[in-house]
Amino acid sequence: MPGVRPRRRIGRLLNALIWPALLLVGLFTPLLPRLFAPLSAGVPPTTDTPLWRLTLLHLGLVLGAELIVLLIGVPLAVYVTRPGRAALMQLAEAITGLGQTVPTIAVLALAVPVLGFGTAPTLVGLILYGLVPVVSNGVAGLLGVDGSVQDAARGMGMSAWQRMTRIELPLSLPVMSAGIRTSTVYNVGTATIGAALGAGGLGEPIINGLSQQNTGLVLLGAVLAGLLALSLDGLLGLLVSGE
Repeated sequence: MPGVRPRRRIGRLLNALIWPALLLVGLFTPLLPRLFAPLSAGVPPTTDTPLWRLTLLHLGLVLGAELIVLLIGVPLAVYVTRPGRAALMQLAEAITGLGQTVPTIAVLALAVPVLGFGTAPTLVGLILYGLVPVVSNGVAGLLGVDGSVQDAARGMGMSAWQRMTRIELPLSLPVMSAGIRTSTVYNVGTATIGAALGAGGLGEPIINGLSQQNTGLVLLGAVLAGLLALSLDGLLGLLVSGE
């Protein structure tokens, strides 16, 4: 229908811009601390480390983990969806699915004796949790490519590599990108637990607020983490749509 596509473009653009704008307001104005002051004994909650620095650290953890997830998950999805590898596909989905069946705190606790405190065990937890939607959506997207399209590509003389890079991956991108967005949003929330291990980030005010029984400080970290997740989701959606 005429006008529908431009409205969708405008909607995606607004969704991609409004959340980062609200995040910047929360980071660089006293609005949120003043809003949560009644829940913090009447005093605006504050953090030892500037909120913008905690946010950048949190973002670095999430994006670093997501890069590793993509380097593992996408090739794995491609490999197990090749003809004759149905058993491997089921095994891969089962193994990666274990990442979300084990509680996050248990994964981190098991990683600490080997990797110590700090960023390393947090990244392990983020990678395990982030793999599931990337692998499952990658498999679904690749299996959903129309067989007649692939037959036509074979008839044109395309090699297996050309069919994968020019046909399968582009056609499966919408489904695959949904998994990437889900993985990223999951990991913004999961990364907050890493503050308990000294990884820092927006989990720091949440952990400190819980230990001090300061609800305002807890909400400060939680709201900023939520705005960061929505910002990343909106920006990734705009990037994938190609607008």
